[in-house]
Amino acid sequence: MRYYIGIDNGVSGSIAILSDDLSYKEFFQTPVFKCLDYQKKKNNINRLDFKKLKLKLEEFKFDNNVIAIIERPMVNPTRFTATKSALRCFEATLVLLEFLNISYTFIDSKDWQKVLLPSDAKGSAELKSVSISIGKRLFPEFKEIIDKQKDADGLLIAEYSRRCKL
Repeated sequence: MRYYIGIDNGVSGSIAILSDDLSYKEFFQTPVFKCLDYQKKKNNINRLDFKKLKLKLEEFKFDNNVIAIIERPMVNPTRFTATKSALRCFEATLVLLEFLNISYTFIDSKDWQKVLLPSDAKGSAELKSVSISIGKRLFPEFKEIIDKQKDADGLLIAEYSRRCKL
């Protein structure tokens, strides 16, 4: 059996694990914890909770039939703080996947959106709205987590990968 781990990168992202026959399905928010920022000014930031994510992914660490598909992080110089957060989470996720010996590849959001979302959906708000709608339609058992997460991106990344047999 093949497993697909869809990772919507970032501290506000989500992660899904789907088997190729959909007999195994899991969807959860990226586990994070708050801590003080590294700057002089007092500020809290969210960081990836490495230990919690490790516990979720450990069962796949020696399975050659698993692949993680990670959405590339947003890198935008005009949004420096968000970019810094996304890159920090991205690097921690890569370190964990390598530590657990889980193979991975990268995907751009436009790739999976082109296959699973309507072609006329444009703009961040509309893309989030259709992600929610399609995620609930395809995976009604995850309605509550999709509503809490406010999108189904990690789930749809895993579903795209499953359909395309990445």
